[in-house]
Amino acid sequence: MKVSVIGATGYTGYELVKILANHPEFEIAALVSETYADKMFSDVYPRLRSICDVVITGRDYDAVAEISDAVFLCLPHAAAQDAAAFFYEKGLKVVDFSADFRLKDKKLYEATYKVDHTYPDLLRKAVYGLPEIFEVDIKKAELVANPGCYPTSVITPLYPLLKAGLISPEGIIADSKSGVTGAGRKADIAYSFCECNEDFRPYAIFSHRHNPEINEVLKETGKETNVLFTPHLIPASKGIESTIYTKTTAGLAEISACLKDFYRERRCVRIYDNGHIPSTADVTDTNFIDIGLFVKGERLIIVSCIDNLIKGSSGMAVQNMNLMCGFDDTLGIL
Repeated sequence: MKVSVIGATGYTGYELVKILANHPEFEIAALVSETYADKMFSDVYPRLRSICDVVITGRDYDAVAEISDAVFLCLPHAAAQDAAAFFYEKGLKVVDFSADFRLKDKKLYEATYKVDHTYPDLLRKAVYGLPEIFEVDIKKAELVANPGCYPTSVITPLYPLLKAGLISPEGIIADSKSGVTGAGRKADIAYSFCECNEDFRPYAIFSHRHNPEINEVLKETGKETNVLFTPHLIPASKGIESTIYTKTTAGLAEISACLKDFYRERRCVRIYDNGHIPSTADVTDTNFIDIGLFVKGERLIIVSCIDNLIKGSSGMAVQNMNLMCGFDDTLGIL
């Protein structure tokens, strides 16, 4: 299976290429970047010298489509719409890293991202790519919308519990923290070392674009939620930790059993009910999501940790493409 990466030189593209370079079924056909066209990928990322000495190509989508069976789109929001439509129409399988096909509600997407969505028909065909939850639909999909990193850390533990009626859909609080790579590989003073080091701060209070995504996906459980989601920037390169506060009438054993049963065949989900507190260090450079559970009275606190660039992005994208191509979802990842 020949796969190409559009926008290959960002942080998510780099992590994706590392996985693809060692994948037993995927062969890298093209790596595309307008910024680094004609350079060797291993010159941009010397760690991959003798592992991925592929010459980066510029934006020639026709040429890429001719030599590819599938593409990963590591492009900014709005910019991915045309690319996704182009490759989809060419008959290629597409995994899109942007938010352009995550929200099914066109008006909600436009209100959230402040741009028009010009492919409403394709929006309806796209499948939300949380493989642990939507595997059946992903296997049949030609276009998969890779979830946001924050939503992955919040939806994964909440979805089974809401579906089973073990937690209240009202009053859920998700207090989340992310490393600086979550902002992407770009020159921005707000994310420079001196601005981020020795600092810890919230941002986008009541206005983060992942909040509508969280609520829309959780609505699939049959419950209406209005999760109070607050993201924070921490002085670390990678990792997301979400502390989620909910109300429950169930005990720890029942809550744990629900999650373990729902994810019993999902090797990338690790659930702890023994007092272990997950941390970002436990999941760095892996495709695991670690979930810790703590119950006291009617209060349930969930601690959820992922690597934002892998389980929150590139690793999960490969899981999705594996399923789309008929492979085990963890192939080339674990």
